Amino acid sequence: QVQLVESGGGLVQAGGSLRLSCVASGSSFRFATMGWYRQAPGKQREVVARITSGGSTNYGDSVKDRFTISRDNAKNTVYLQMNSLKFEDTAVYFCNAVFGFDFWGQGTQVTVSS
Repeated sequence: QVQLVESGGGLVQAGGSLRLSCVASGSSFRFATMGWYRQAPGKQREVVARITSGGSTNYGDSVKDRFTISRDNAKNTVYLQMNSLKFEDTAVYFCNAVFGFDFWGQGTQVTVSS
């Protein structure tokens, strides 16, 4: 069983920045593809960014050039640096880990005021 704990969400003004963190339990973190997803009220969950065990990344179209995903295998942690935040980035952000199965964190709220 893998546990994922997100932190770093909060309230920020449009144009501001936040950094989300997700700490994973267990010893196999470095083998996992990690990702950040988000879900806004009334909308489906969507991919924000993903990073493979080898460090390859991909991003949702709406966050390219504004968000950066990274990982620190020594700390079992994946990060999401969010810059130039927009009102439409408001959502609950979920950490995801793929170890054959999908594991999800509880989510952290990000609210961007316009």
